[in-house]
Amino acid sequence: MSSRTMRVALNLEQLLQPTPGGIGRYAAELARVLPTLPASDDPGAGAADDPGAAVDAGAVEVVPFVARHPGPVVDATMRAAGLGPATVLPWPRPLLYELWNRWGRADPLRRLPAGAVDVVHAPSVAVPPRRRTPLVVTVHDAAPMRFPDTYPPRGRRFHEQGVRAAAARADAVVAPTAVAADEVAEFTAIPRDRIVPIHHGVDHTPATDAEVAAARADLGLGDRPYVCWVGTLEPRKDVGVLIDAFARLVDRDDPPHRLVLVGPSGWLDGAGAAVTRAATLGDRVRFTGAVPADRLRALYGGADCFALPSRHEGFGLPVLEAAAQGTAVLASDLPVLREIAGTAARFVPVGDVEAWTHALGDLLRDDAARAALGAAGRARAAEFTWARSARAHLAVYRSVC
Repeated sequence: MSSRTMRVALNLEQLLQPTPGGIGRYAAELARVLPTLPASDDPGAGAADDPGAAVDAGAVEVVPFVARHPGPVVDATMRAAGLGPATVLPWPRPLLYELWNRWGRADPLRRLPAGAVDVVHAPSVAVPPRRRTPLVVTVHDAAPMRFPDTYPPRGRRFHEQGVRAAAARADAVVAPTAVAADEVAEFTAIPRDRIVPIHHGVDHTPATDAEVAAARADLGLGDRPYVCWVGTLEPRKDVGVLIDAFARLVDRDDPPHRLVLVGPSGWLDGAGAAVTRAATLGDRVRFTGAVPADRLRALYGGADCFALPSRHEGFGLPVLEAAAQGTAVLASDLPVLREIAGTAARFVPVGDVEAWTHALGDLLRDDAARAALGAAGRARAAEFTWARSARAHLAVYRSVC
């Protein structure tokens, strides 16, 4: 199998979700990087970690597919992601996912362009039927089973049906971390020995001074320093802990900093709760909503520190994104974030507002500590590339063919 180009059918429907999130980023990066892997018998060789480097591509042809959407939205989304056209299946997303997860119907391979497909990859728990072609499924975490109160009932049902389908159909399961793999094995029927941990990559493109200045100007920050948070406003992210800690710090020390919260609204009124808690701080808290990649880099790069107070993560990509910009990181003391950040972050007890208040104050007052953490973070982030992740996925594909 390794001596010829492998054709991988990849579901890119997550890119068309209102909030694509980290799963959308993961799927898009695989679609972009897998075709740059050279045709080599050595899955450890291949695409240069510099995405702009020339390579002798040929190991993988990605065959993307999505659900049916009205108008030109599919083509526009693929172009915006820097990808080529995708095959559009005849079913809209809600029906397609119901047919897949609940009934095991609507085989996408019958609708794809002519030519044999070697493996199908579902990068989330929307799991197509498995006929004769091997199936790989990525299960990012087991949060809906572990923390059911943080998801609406419909979301829990979708995830539960999806992991049951993955357990029954997948030839291999990928998880983004060893911690996530252990969690999935504990809370689902998928055996641990069928789960392969593969870390995500991260964008290492440095934000320019001009991009940082433009981001500051658009938020009306001027020269004022700020603390940054990035994520979807939903219960697991526990952004209220950060808002409350920042409010205490303002009351005690009145630092010049603002708090910039970057990301879209999620579910269970996560956004509404955050806005309510931030109301007493006035213009010290800024909500940006979702932002494009270049603006996100600039907001990371211009921050004095990045803070992630989540009570649960499957990977914690914003930690690495901030670290890649040389920004000091404060993170919840979760095993998964220690796996990702190593010693390149300061860890704070989960949900402890007073501990977060002290940690923020200590770091914002210590220029040398922030510089040291920033340098350590940049070095740590350099270990995580999408090329490395794609090569590991190729090894999984080959293992099931």
